[in-house]
Amino acid sequence: MTATQVVWFKRDLRIDDHAALCAAASRGPMLPLYVIEPELWEQPSYATRHWQLIRQSLTDLQGALKTQAGDLCVRVGEISSVLNTLHRELGHFDLLAHEEIGEQWTFSRDKVVLRWCRNQGVNFLEFPQFGVFRGDHDRDGWAKRWRQFMTAPVQQLPNNVAWHRAASDKNWQDWCPAPKFGLPGFQIPDPETTLSSFLQRRGEEYHQKMSSPISAGDACSRLSTQLASGRISMRTVVQRTWQAQQSVKSWPVSERGTWPKALAAFQSRLHWHCHFMQKFESEPELEFQNMARSCDGLREQDFDDTKLRAWQTGQTGYPFIDACMRYLIETGWINFRMRAMLVSFASYDLWLHWRHSAEHLANLFIDFEPGIHYPQVQMQSGTTGINTLRIYNPVKQSMDQDPEGDFIRHWVPECAGFDNLRIHAPWEATPMEQIAADCEIGKHYPAPIVDHLEAVRFARSRFAEVRSSTAGKADKRSVMQRHGSRKNVKRRPTKNG
Repeated sequence: MTATQVVWFKRDLRIDDHAALCAAASRGPMLPLYVIEPELWEQPSYATRHWQLIRQSLTDLQGALKTQAGDLCVRVGEISSVLNTLHRELGHFDLLAHEEIGEQWTFSRDKVVLRWCRNQGVNFLEFPQFGVFRGDHDRDGWAKRWRQFMTAPVQQLPNNVAWHRAASDKNWQDWCPAPKFGLPGFQIPDPETTLSSFLQRRGEEYHQKMSSPISAGDACSRLSTQLASGRISMRTVVQRTWQAQQSVKSWPVSERGTWPKALAAFQSRLHWHCHFMQKFESEPELEFQNMARSCDGLREQDFDDTKLRAWQTGQTGYPFIDACMRYLIETGWINFRMRAMLVSFASYDLWLHWRHSAEHLANLFIDFEPGIHYPQVQMQSGTTGINTLRIYNPVKQSMDQDPEGDFIRHWVPECAGFDNLRIHAPWEATPMEQIAADCEIGKHYPAPIVDHLEAVRFARSRFAEVRSSTAGKADKRSVMQRHGSRKNVKRRPTKNG
């Protein structure tokens, strides 16, 4: 008798281009399974908004499976306990899943599953989901392997799939984690709609409008949430982008507009997405420790809870910083440049360790992707040992990205009465200007929590000491060998790409 093929869904909540699902379809009757693991949702980086995303994605996945005459089994509990129950219900089965590039908790959980399978004589087959390769610690040749993965055909479920059904736990949709950073009225659009609208309309000025929070909401792809939950595969997005690039090349030059540059910039970001995830896969310790160990002890002794709380709640006295944080709290998303600026401010102006900013932002980002999150937070905080210190001047960024102050006025209404000059640095307003704006600094809106220029001088001097040290120089060589970008492989699509 053919064993049931249990397909264990994690952050891969789709049926298109799903390697484990397609492999199971060719092996025997399939049972799609999702396990709500309460301990996962107790981890400090997870919040209610992430469950809201997963819950809607599970409902959509269940609907997609039903169009194929299948169904989704959702169970609640510790994974070994759930598998033991299924083993009693189904008898012998095979387990198939995607590799998850997750935090230490999910990695440890996957090892528990592997041990359980070995003890029970269950075959456990795992498949890569991104252009990220397990056990690949040599970056040479990575770009070629990434391209090979992305050029492979997008997989589709065959017709006449044999399904196995098992009952879901009752009222699983009513399950929820401890309330923390929920999003009222949360709803995420269909991934195909999101991708198509970007490649056909919204993305034409992507490279020009992705930096400002005013324009980025529409000009950016907004696919990060879809990719983080696995509602669409990276390979699908890459191939559709390549197809769009080829299509634009066939247009008359006069009709191409800014599409060639926009799509090239976006295609580069897709490659960059997996490049950072590969760093984390190769060195998962980055969740807890500095990439450059010469930075150990740099900030640990200077923790200031008052500064952290001010940054977390958008009360730093820098209107653009506070507007971005409040926008992120309210919406669950903000564009990349503003994310980098928020980490920069926490790291250099407030001299906070990246672990504090990483946890808070993980809670807020609806598109939280551990494989990108931890390497990026470290890069923006200066602890990689190889990247130039990226220190953002909050007033300059405010004037560059929100010149009329509209974004600030919406998200920091305390400052709405200032004119287009003072709104970027209201502490420079005279007492009469503050009265006229109905915003007295220190009373209605806080004074700057730190002096930016003074804080930056201190941060640069400390990093100069570390990077010029023997340990700092050794770290630079070591980190570049482990994680440095290799540019010896062309990334442009082939005619068949």
